[in-house]
Amino acid sequence: MRVLSSVKPLDEMAKQMTTADERPPAVEVLSAEKVFANGARGLAPIDLSIADGEFLTLIGPSGCGKSTLLKLVANLIEPSDGRLLWWRGDFAQVGQEGRRLAFVFQEPTLMPWARVEANVRLPLEFGNMPRATADPKVADAIAHVGLSKFNRHFPRQLSGGMKMRVSIARALVTDPNLLLMDEPFGALDEFTRNKLDDDLVNLSWERKLTTVFVTHSIYEAVFLSTRIIVMAANPGRIFRIMTIDQPQPRDQGFRDSSKFAACCRELSTWLAEASLQSAGGGES
Repeated sequence: MRVLSSVKPLDEMAKQMTTADERPPAVEVLSAEKVFANGARGLAPIDLSIADGEFLTLIGPSGCGKSTLLKLVANLIEPSDGRLLWWRGDFAQVGQEGRRLAFVFQEPTLMPWARVEANVRLPLEFGNMPRATADPKVADAIAHVGLSKFNRHFPRQLSGGMKMRVSIARALVTDPNLLLMDEPFGALDEFTRNKLDDDLVNLSWERKLTTVFVTHSIYEAVFLSTRIIVMAANPGRIFRIMTIDQPQPRDQGFRDSSKFAACCRELSTWLAEASLQSAGGGES
């Protein structure tokens, strides 16, 4: 494990927040901040480079801007100042040259009247892809999340974990390079959550995805991530960064290891410090 164990001013931190290796960035957040219409300052200026193929997790106390930062990366909202780059260009090039983005929300948001295969096919229909081309992609995405035997089921016939698998398959069917996930497993029991984490870390590895993941779970963050961004609130900002130097993909052996336990303890300490910073409203 390698961690950055000191809190640094944002301008100094920005210089250190370039990716840990020489991979080109998939996303660059360049002094981007967010002030909402009511005057609330959601994010202080953020500088962050997300490497192509990395699994980056955002964690922090409620109200620290995790989802706001994720929505900036998704181009669902615009920064009040600063800018973002996707593959070193503006968002208009996303969707070109094989560069695609997919978003998995907290809730599966499935069409209750449609079968699994129809729910997964939906983004391809929006893109006017012919059924003959779409159907093999749909079948492959459903197989990747382990639901081939349930492709004709309706959402009401599925468990909560299975519904979330459908949502992930719907994201995968577009062959994304960048996968954004806003606390997708938060409502699931621990056993189901661990199983989906296992599947996700393997999917990300197999498909060489760049993944940005929001969670409140220390254990989930450590298990999944190559880097963890700890955020503090008032305003939302980067507090500390942890790099998990463990091979991907990972399995139960990593969860049982002393390195996993050490990372979880360190991250727990940092989150407690971030909460104190948030309550005080001071810049780190």
